[in-house]
Amino acid sequence: MYLFYIIFANNITLKNYKFMTTRRDFIRQTALIGAGLSVSPFFIKAGVNSVGASDKIRVGLIGCNGQGFSNLQAFLRNPEVECIALADIDEAVLNKRAADTQKITSKKVPNLYKDWRKIIDNKDVDVVIVGTPDHWHCLQLVAACEAGKDVFCEKPLGNSIEECNTMVRAAKKYKRIVQVGQWQRSDPHWQDAMVFVHSGKLGKIRLVRVFSYQGWCPSIPVKPDEPVPPGVDYDMWLGPAPKRPFNRNRFHFTFRWFWDYAGGLMTDWGVHLLDYALFGMNVTAPNSVMAAGGKFGYPDDACETPDSLQTIYTFNDFNVMWDHAIGIDDGAYGRNHGLGFVGENGTLVIDRGGWEVIPEKVNGVERMEAVPLHKAYGEGGLNIHVKNHLECIKTRNPNCNASIEIGAHIAKFAQLGNIAYRTGKKLSWDGKTFNDSQADAYLTKEYRAPWTFPKI
Repeated sequence: MYLFYIIFANNITLKNYKFMTTRRDFIRQTALIGAGLSVSPFFIKAGVNSVGASDKIRVGLIGCNGQGFSNLQAFLRNPEVECIALADIDEAVLNKRAADTQKITSKKVPNLYKDWRKIIDNKDVDVVIVGTPDHWHCLQLVAACEAGKDVFCEKPLGNSIEECNTMVRAAKKYKRIVQVGQWQRSDPHWQDAMVFVHSGKLGKIRLVRVFSYQGWCPSIPVKPDEPVPPGVDYDMWLGPAPKRPFNRNRFHFTFRWFWDYAGGLMTDWGVHLLDYALFGMNVTAPNSVMAAGGKFGYPDDACETPDSLQTIYTFNDFNVMWDHAIGIDDGAYGRNHGLGFVGENGTLVIDRGGWEVIPEKVNGVERMEAVPLHKAYGEGGLNIHVKNHLECIKTRNPNCNASIEIGAHIAKFAQLGNIAYRTGKKLSWDGKTFNDSQADAYLTKEYRAPWTFPKI
């Protein structure tokens, strides 16, 4: 028998999980619900440090290097979770993560696989964590759903617009609970900021400035192709992507900068930040999109995706502007990432560290009071995000904080920006196709045999 307290993501405090309904909390929740954000309850076990075997949620991780393992660690912070399988095409990574997991849990990981399909076939796995490069997400999520498993899928959800559509259909058809790894959807200070945006105090918002300047992210020099390292199943790593000689630049973390596997910063950071631009403005599809950029900082390096890019999404009475750069940190408002909701009265600025409001000053007169920096609080967005997923699994509630629909929509939105850049055209979008056959050719990916695009 468990005692549950019902709380909400944006009511979580730093030190405890009290159920506390204040006027401020009620107003905040009402605003969030009215604005259309899925606010899913958490059921936190009170005073229980262990769970029975029948109450365990057994997870298997596909893709153990980097964020995939960070996701697993967040799951393992919950006593009801047990890791029973790991899969990775790199034997060295697989063995290291097996040892790391054993240190965390004090238990041996019973199943280690180099072929991810064995996790899907393992009937004891309840939840699959997909931590692979973007080009693998669709096949692995669809297979997990078909096998009756719930899924935590790393962002961006898919590597093409049609992949995202297919994944949504799979989750719905098989009634699976899917959370996408856009953990800012569960981070309390982001939700608080959106309540302020929706309050109207900023006045008419003309522009949402969205930016990601990543100085820590260096250029990658051109490297020669080389033999596949021992213990690596490189053909499986490529999967549905085109056949290529092994090159370390395309492997592990830096896969992000190659079109075969991902979409650069536009999709990597864009799905986090653009998501809140759309949520803040209560909008979905743009009227048009156009983009310009290139390899301005590192024209001769190995990256295919642009190191600098500006994308304009037009709506009826405002624009959303995406701006990114690698190798430099000088973004807007003295930050290297974030959003600025530019209103007639003031601008709300938010990043992962907190949010504030900068008043508009005209002829020496401020149009509103400044709001000092509200720092991020809570136990961390990823931890809260995973808790939300676990409780949605227990209650069979598909409306996770970053549900499959939310993840698919923003992944497609970011893809629009890349397609506009790659075509060099201003494009109209009706929610399904462009007004341009060249752009429509980017809607889906051609899969390399023997892999085939899933049909749902």
